[in-house]
Amino acid sequence: MNIAIIIAAGSGSRMRQDIPKQFIHVYDKPVLFYTMEGFQKHPLIDAIEVVCLSGWENMVWAYAKQFNVTKLQWVVPGGSTCQESIRNGVYHLEGIAAPEDTVVIHDGIRPLIDESVLTDVIEKCRLHGNAVTSLPYNEQIFIVDDEYSTVRYIPRETLRRVSTPQAYRFDLLDEKYHEAFEKEIGIYGSSYTNTMMVELGVRLYFAAGSDRNIKLTTPADLELFKAYLDSDRSNWLK
Repeated sequence: MNIAIIIAAGSGSRMRQDIPKQFIHVYDKPVLFYTMEGFQKHPLIDAIEVVCLSGWENMVWAYAKQFNVTKLQWVVPGGSTCQESIRNGVYHLEGIAAPEDTVVIHDGIRPLIDESVLTDVIEKCRLHGNAVTSLPYNEQIFIVDDEYSTVRYIPRETLRRVSTPQAYRFDLLDEKYHEAFEKEIGIYGSSYTNTMMVELGVRLYFAAGSDRNIKLTTPADLELFKAYLDSDRSNWLK
């Protein structure tokens, strides 16, 4: 079984809106449900779990009914940090997911999930036990030497940009979240599942990515998302 955990527990303060950014409406649909529809329509996804900002659980169920997201099986309250939220979603699947099941973790505010990207991350996970969506890094990266100058750079050929979706065998995912929280490794600050795995000694495997897979963090990101939707509509009408 392939299970998607969609993380929608953030407050979204940088979006400067009165409601969490995952529930902002774009063309009469919440951002979160653009994301969920990508998983709903994908033939390899069997079930969806949403880790939700506390107090919004009933809203998720109501929207799921309205937009016919029939694969939604569970809505789990989030934690105080991103890693706590993912942990809550993983632990909730104990006794539900089989050890060999694939669990795909994805940000609820990345609504432009590409079918081929999702397919590749699942297939790579089946081969290697994990897979992380990635892209080459095309800018030059310099290391700060002091406040005003540098004498070192990192060759961009050695870099990859990693985001979600990420996929892991459930037994690996569950084991490592227990280890991370018991040892307090890879759970603070900007840590995510991928960085936690590396800190715990797990080798990660790259899967395909897409430049369209933007994360909606600021009002400018929201405008870019609308532009992508408008472009898709224009192409569909041709």
